[in-house]
Formats: sequence, C-alpha cells, structure tokens
Amino acid sequence: MSRYTPKQIEKYQRQKYITFLEKISKNLFRLLRDEKTTAAQFSSTFDTLMQKLGELESIRLDSEYLQEIKNYIDRLYLQTTTLTDKQFEDIRTAEMSNLNRLQKLKKRTSYKKDKHRHGERDQDWG
Repeated sequence: MSRYTPKQIEKYQRQKYITFLEKISKNLFRLLRDEKTTAAQFSSTFDTLMQKLGELESIRLDSEYLQEIKNYIDRLYLQTTTLTDKQFEDIRTAEMSNLNRLQKLKKRTSYKKDKHRHGERDQDWG
C-alpha cells in the first residue's frame, strides 16, 4: 500500500515534468550559446533529453509559458533530427532569440504587487 495519496502522486509527477521541461530549455540555451558546440553534440544531447522526457508521464499544461516551452521543444526537435554543422550555425542565433522570448514570457507572468510596479508609482504626488 502506498504512503501517498493519488493527488500527492499526481502533484509530484506534474512538478517533475515541469521541472524537466525547464531543464531542457536551459540545456538548449547553454548548448546554443557555446560556440564550441557542434551539430552532432547538440543532436546527441537533445536526443538524450527527449528520451528522458518521453519516459515521464505526459501531463496537461495550463500555463501559457509551459505550453510554449513544450511546443518550442517539440518543434525544435523535429527541425534538428538531421542537422549539419552549417545548418546548426544558421539556426543558432534564431533559436537563441526564441529561447530568450520564452524567458521573457515567464518573467512577464510572474506576480508583482501594484506598489512594486514603477509605472504607477508617484502618480498621486503631483
């Protein structure tokens, strides 16, 4: 008999899946940023990460940020299955900017109290 309730198990699996998606995006950013990375190194690392993701139980993603990460990873994986060094160099900067856009999306959705937003500060003081 399990010591955990089904809800606890579901929450654990959800958090594990989300954490792994973010881990993949960070690894992709690191690989794309490093000038020494070759197409073969990128593909083998990406394949390994995708295999591990496939082993995890897929979950429903509610947040726009998480859905975008999942879509981005799937799209990039399909694009980079057969990749030469020349093609890799061509897509490197474009994919870096896409990953940067995803990070901005994550930061935009973080909660800030109104008193910490600088645009509304000091409005009533003349």
